[in-house]
Amino acid sequence: MNRNLAFLRPSPRFFSSALRTQSNKLPFVPLVAENGFVDAIGNTPLIKLNKLSDQLERNIYAKAEWMNPGGSVKDRAALYIIQDAEAKGQIQAGGTVVEGTAGNTGIGLAHVCRSRGYKCVIYMPNTQAASKIDLLKLLGAEVYPVPVKPFDDPMNYNHQAKRHAESLDNAVWTNQFDNTANRNAHIQSTGPEIWAQLDGKVDGFTCSTGTGGTLAGVTRYLKEISNGKVKSVLADPPGSVLYSYIKTNGKELDRSGSSFTEGIGQGRVTDNLKPDLEIIDDAIRIPDEESIVMLYRLLDEEGIYIGGTGALNVVAAAEVAKTLPKGSNVVTILADSAHKYSDRIFSKKWLQQKNLYDVLPANLQKYAILD
Repeated sequence: MNRNLAFLRPSPRFFSSALRTQSNKLPFVPLVAENGFVDAIGNTPLIKLNKLSDQLERNIYAKAEWMNPGGSVKDRAALYIIQDAEAKGQIQAGGTVVEGTAGNTGIGLAHVCRSRGYKCVIYMPNTQAASKIDLLKLLGAEVYPVPVKPFDDPMNYNHQAKRHAESLDNAVWTNQFDNTANRNAHIQSTGPEIWAQLDGKVDGFTCSTGTGGTLAGVTRYLKEISNGKVKSVLADPPGSVLYSYIKTNGKELDRSGSSFTEGIGQGRVTDNLKPDLEIIDDAIRIPDEESIVMLYRLLDEEGIYIGGTGALNVVAAAEVAKTLPKGSNVVTILADSAHKYSDRIFSKKWLQQKNLYDVLPANLQKYAILD
């Protein structure tokens, strides 16, 4: 230390007395990703949504997954899936990772592939935001946007990805929907983080499902560590079958409806979700109208700029909170930011085409500033 500044150094007595007056919170721990990109994945903040919590008289906490280095919750699955493939000898140095994805898992995989020296090939529905495709290409991925087909069609993007991987040497199809390394990422990281961040005071958890890995993994961890006390609820957009499947105990798969949200909803029960269906307490279907209003409310009231999935999850968390006693803590997932979707969800013209503009309260319509 510069001698001229030495007088600024606190004495040992200062530290001991200062520490004695603090709460029991852990001291700041600087995080350094010594092993590069992958070490920065996880350990995201848990944000209390103050205004919403005050209105509900229950506490809504949201995991800020856009703060992963690749920008979404799917960074976790991408890392664990690739590590699993490496451990099993399914890919060696210089190999190729192939996946079918609506975007965020592909982005996470592309980042991890760049950091580990793998090639990356992505098949995705051609209905996804163009910004996702552009970002994948910027990350060096080979991208194939293909027409939307149901899972039982051989031209479904997942099946095309599998065939592509099988045509190459030293390549792996990471199969995020049915590869349970995805689910394990959340048993081993997301769930424990949530429990530690609230010091075990978790009463409810809800989120939507794409692959089912986040909901299943976090639910499994929270149920086991709480001896089943944490209430878990699946949140579903219109057009997904899981709400009807859970509500009818597996008797119905109602596909009716569609949603502006991307990357969530499902036409089947994936292998990531199957092991934990029996411990999911309930399901809730969230209309697009409620999701878009919450998206704008979170920007206006909480200063949080997120995509449609996170907004739907917060609506669901509010509904779950209403079923619990006052003062309860309900946690959900903010899957990613709004950056990849802004040209749509903040476009007045696009919102009008989707019949979503007029559902926005007048004080929120000011945010729809794009043509």
